[in-house]
Amino acid sequence: MYPIIEYIKFLFRSRNQHSVHSPFIYKLVTTCFYDKTQYEEYALLKSFRKRLYSNESVIRVQDFGAGSRVFKNNTRHVHKIAKTAGIPRKRGQLLFRVVKNFKPRHILEIGTSLGLATTALSIGNSRAEIITIEGCKETSKVAKEQFQFYELNNIQLINDEFNKGLNSPELKNSNFDLIFIDGNHNKEATLRFFNSLLPNTNNESIMIFDDIHWSKGMTEAWESIKQDPRVKVSIDTFYWGMVFFRKEQEKEHFHIRV
Repeated sequence: MYPIIEYIKFLFRSRNQHSVHSPFIYKLVTTCFYDKTQYEEYALLKSFRKRLYSNESVIRVQDFGAGSRVFKNNTRHVHKIAKTAGIPRKRGQLLFRVVKNFKPRHILEIGTSLGLATTALSIGNSRAEIITIEGCKETSKVAKEQFQFYELNNIQLINDEFNKGLNSPELKNSNFDLIFIDGNHNKEATLRFFNSLLPNTNNESIMIFDDIHWSKGMTEAWESIKQDPRVKVSIDTFYWGMVFFRKEQEKEHFHIRV
């Protein structure tokens, strides 16, 4: 019931582009969020998803996060994981448009799963260098095979626990323009990711947190993140929380229907 109640609250708080007075956010909403263009890259996203939907393989998932509300055990069909745990079609297209709009060159994803969101990141800017971390060996194997099949050569997949991966020398010395966090839906882990990755951001960086209203703890984590003095602008789309660090911006919080 918690997400349903939160969604009703969101509907009362949220606005469309006509109530946005920030030029930066207005442009983002009108030219990216509400962009109705049927990009040719959507066909690849659709094909990638369809191929997973037809995958009848059974794998044993090692879940390091908050667990699943759908599956009762860790032995799962790939096609069922893709249909229930993968990024939905419209949100995948939105992620593609966000990358296409901002053109980040260095991207980090926490939580690869089967690679649906990773693919949107990859084709949004084919010149970007993407590092994605996944703790589960079996899902990593499926995602990597998919990336190879579609020749997504700008993706580096690290199969490791999130905390170990984030503490690797390679990541500690990196600076990311976009960070997509979809790896562990609980308050403590989300706040830990945020604070540990702040040194890896710059003035133009974007952090996107998935499922910010998944639970009371996730909503609390989101409220804490957006109040951080280093965060200048936040956008709550209900499913995502987006934060920007642009020092030239006045601190503002937005609830945008997408």
